[in-house]
Formats: sequence, structure tokens, C-alpha cells
Amino acid sequence: MGVLRWRSLLDSHIAAASAQPLSKLDPEILTALRLAVYQLGWLTRVPARAAIHESVELVKRARKRSAASFVNAVLRKIAGVSPVENSSPHAISDTSAETLAASSAHPLWLVERWVKAYGIDSAFRICQHNQSVPVTAIRLRRPEAEEQIRAEGIELAAGAMLVSARRVLHGDVTKTAAFRAGLCVIQDEASQLVAALVGEGSNILDCCAAPGGKTQAIADRNRAAKISAVELHSHRASLLQRLLRAHPPLAEAAASNISVIAADARSLPFTSKFERVLADVPCSGTGTLSRNPEIKWRLKPDDLDDLQERQLAILQSAVAQLAAGGRLIYSTCSLEKEENEDVIESALKQDSSLRVIDCSTELERLKQNGELIWTDISSITRGPYLRTLPGVHPCDGFFAAILEKI
Repeated sequence: MGVLRWRSLLDSHIAAASAQPLSKLDPEILTALRLAVYQLGWLTRVPARAAIHESVELVKRARKRSAASFVNAVLRKIAGVSPVENSSPHAISDTSAETLAASSAHPLWLVERWVKAYGIDSAFRICQHNQSVPVTAIRLRRPEAEEQIRAEGIELAAGAMLVSARRVLHGDVTKTAAFRAGLCVIQDEASQLVAALVGEGSNILDCCAAPGGKTQAIADRNRAAKISAVELHSHRASLLQRLLRAHPPLAEAAASNISVIAADARSLPFTSKFERVLADVPCSGTGTLSRNPEIKWRLKPDDLDDLQERQLAILQSAVAQLAAGGRLIYSTCSLEKEENEDVIESALKQDSSLRVIDCSTELERLKQNGELIWTDISSITRGPYLRTLPGVHPCDGFFAAILEKI
């Protein structure tokens, strides 16, 4: 994870010490070099000789024995001159988009977008957060779970946004009996908040349901509701089905009211209409880079157009399943306008039966109900939409819009 977070900065140190261009190096060799440089500059308890030795051995094991002396020379040069240490790799600078991107190991095109959309200060905080290990947040499905978790030596703190949330300060919550029994689930607080925005209804559709965190949260809030959970891939639908069977909703009778369907959300197989619909669509995931740092190296600007086309198709299909007076929550874990506001605006232009409900209204309702403990609602909204930013807010970056069928 450390190598994935800091890859471009690691590569700059390797390039400075290597006689060979990085583009000419085999992937196995470059990977071994990155691992060693990360250990040399970021891990304090690994001796330099051990880091170098292990990477040289990795190259040999990868059947690149002829490159072993090259890897050894490059790493000894880096360790001897200590450019990693002297350049303070953890010091992120925000004097410009260029320096911020270089010092925080982010692609420049992404940082430039965030500076334009949110300002240099917020972009700095986003990048800084992305380079850290994120906190583990859990959702308590039953109040008594907290006492059970603490009894097993897990240190918890109150959630920052929701009453049902807790933050794990110390210990592995996945090894507790409460977690294995399904009394709590690991779920980021922004994700929990999106599920809470769905509200209440007797007939609910979750368009892109796997892995099932939001489906389960919706079911826990709507114990008597009939819920249809759609997932494109059959193997993921099967995993979702097993999750719901192993850890059913809080009311035992509600377990049989959840139907898992393997289908394409762009062509939903329903004839009846739904009072509530969640369209948590596939997205770039740029709001989750602290958990998924590989995204920033794979994502390309052109990908956003392809994603937008798919997202709009899913949204339009979901709208067709919405009953009159019903509400649809569209959400992503992306920071990019193309996947968020632009999709909503396109849908509104093409369907006059839709109107936007200000998320502030629903957030105030959650606050009045004692579920939302975040006090400054205006700070987590942008226009009529929910907008959280990693590093600025204590959660992943999420966008949500509420649409109502007139």
C-alpha cells in the first residue's frame, strides 16, 4: 500500500540513481526497486542492508538474475547518498498544483482538477489524506455490540457524523465475535450517510447493490420493506446473497423480503414501481484513494467520459422504475464533476418529471431524528447536493443527489 501511495515519488528517486530509463525496466525489476526505496525512506525499523538484500533476492526469484547487480548498485547508490531521506518525502507542498502533485505522489491532471473545483487548500488536504492510512469506521447494527467489541480489547471512539458509527482506534474489529455475528459492519461514515438519505419506504430498489453494505443498512432501517437488490455480475450477486443470509436484517422476518437479482442496471427487469431507489453507480472512485491508491495510476481523463455514459444510462433506467412521488438517491464515491453534477443535469434536461430535492432538507431531518451528529450541514453540501471531501471531512469523498418523481 505504501508503494502504491507514493509510486511516482519513488520512481523519481530510482530514475535519479539509474543509468537505465524506467520505461526500459522489466516490471519485476521496477517493482523490486520500488519496494526497497519505500523501505529505505518510509520505514524506520528496516535496516538498509535488509531492504537491499530482499529486493535483490526478489529479482533473482523472478528469474531476472542478470539484473541483480544492477538493482544492488541502484539501491546502494540511493542508500549511500540518502536522497530519499534528505528530500523529506512526507512533506507535502501546496504552493502550486505542480508541486502538490509531485510532493504528494498524485497525477498532475487529477490535482489540477481538484484545485480548480475545490481550491488549493482543499486539494492539499485531499492529497494529504490520500497518503495516510484511513481510519476504520464501523456501523453498529445493534447498540449492545459496542460493549461486546470493547470487551474483546478493541478501542473505539464515537463517530464523527452519525450516532450509529464508531471509529476503531486500536485493535482488529474483524476478529471479534460481534463482527463475525454481523452485529457490526465496516462501513465508511459517508457511505452510511448515503444509505440514510434513502429514507423509508415499503418497496425499495438498490440498483448496484454489491458488496451489500448500503443494502444491509437500508434493510436495517426499513424492516418491513420489500427490497430488490440488483447486481450485474452473478458471482457478486451470489456473494451478496450469502452475506444477507449469514447476517440478515435486524428483523428476522425481513430477511425473506430481500430479493437479490443478477441483472444489468441499465435494463432493469421490473414491472412494478418503487417508492425509494438507490443508484450508487460504478465510478472512478477518486474519493477513496486512501483505501485504493492504485486507482490514481490506472485512471485516465478519457475514462471519465465512458463512466459518465454508463452512469447516465443507469440513472435513466432507475428513474423509469420510480413511482410518482417517489425519490431516487444518485450517489458516487467520485470527486469529479462529470460523474456527479453533470450526470444529474443531463437527466433533468431529458426528463421533465424529475425535480431535485435539496439534500440539506433531508440532512436536517436526520439531525432532528438524532441520527446525524454533524453540526455544520452547509459544510457537507454543495448547492442542493451532498458533497464530502476526504481530508476536509472525516470520511471518504462522496456525492449524492436526491431526485423526486413529480
